[in-house]
Amino acid sequence: MLSFECDYNEGAHEQILRRLIETNNEQLPGYGNDKYCDLAKAKIKAACGRDDAEVFLLVGGTQTNQIVIDTVLAPYEGVVSANTGHINVHEAGAIEYSGHKVLTVPHEQGKIKADVLEKYLEIFHGDETKSHMVYPGMVYISHPTEYGTLYSLDELTALSGVCKKYDIPLYLDGARLGYGLMSSGTDVTLKDVARLCDVFYIGGTKVGALCGEAVVFTHNNAPKGFFTSIKQHGALLAKGRVLGIQFDALFTDDLYFKISRHAIEMADIMREMFIKKGYKFFIETVTNQIFIILENKKMEELKKSVSFSFWEILDEDHTVVRFASSWATRKEDIEKLSDLL
Repeated sequence: MLSFECDYNEGAHEQILRRLIETNNEQLPGYGNDKYCDLAKAKIKAACGRDDAEVFLLVGGTQTNQIVIDTVLAPYEGVVSANTGHINVHEAGAIEYSGHKVLTVPHEQGKIKADVLEKYLEIFHGDETKSHMVYPGMVYISHPTEYGTLYSLDELTALSGVCKKYDIPLYLDGARLGYGLMSSGTDVTLKDVARLCDVFYIGGTKVGALCGEAVVFTHNNAPKGFFTSIKQHGALLAKGRVLGIQFDALFTDDLYFKISRHAIEMADIMREMFIKKGYKFFIETVTNQIFIILENKKMEELKKSVSFSFWEILDEDHTVVRFASSWATRKEDIEKLSDLL
């Protein structure tokens, strides 16, 4: 059975596993107070070009989104997201569960446009009854988006400008950030993200780690008591070393970027294969997520040999599905997929 269902089907990159084994018998302090967490945080700050950044290591993406959003927002505030945003669609109401509403705006290929955001904020603040409403206290985006699309540097700069104008933080979900940064179709760097966003996270779970996300508050702006809030949310890993060792390995000798680039190269090969075979794309992407349109009977036939993700129903005879490459995708598996197609 071939699998292109997602980018976290495999365990972890062998260099991470090797480091976990090599350090296994070391006796280290708990809760992230160990030397490997310190090393990882220093390397991440250097890669971001931000000496004033604060880095926290958490376990998973939904957990990270909920804790960051809940701790940054006041009790009466909500978070603005594209209506297709991950926190609005695929996180089971985790944000609302913490007591904050997800305030949605229309998307364009998964992205929030700066003019749409500004108009939304302008209308809200011009409403005489706004004191009876949920205040927009943060803007959430993801890069890549749920549709595998990327913000350009101009788009990200414009969004950052609107957020600064209205004095609300810009938060970037980077679950697949490595795949966005290493795409040949981007002009956004990690340092750009750290410069333009108030907080973001570097995803490890989907980019070579067993688990883990590195939250970066970019200018000494972490909420007061953020570490304690992590524990209050039940998210403080006692064996924090597990996260530190992984991110230390990922940010040694550019491993994070190298394996992300591999996923992009595999996606490019797969994308070219779909083109040659005449498949139609639902949306054009330049990342590791590829969305194609399948005739339903053919889709059911293909499911017998290949796993992929359902995305949405296009019409009564066709379905949009997603194929994803990862840091571990092999060229020979793409060749097998080609034969099956």
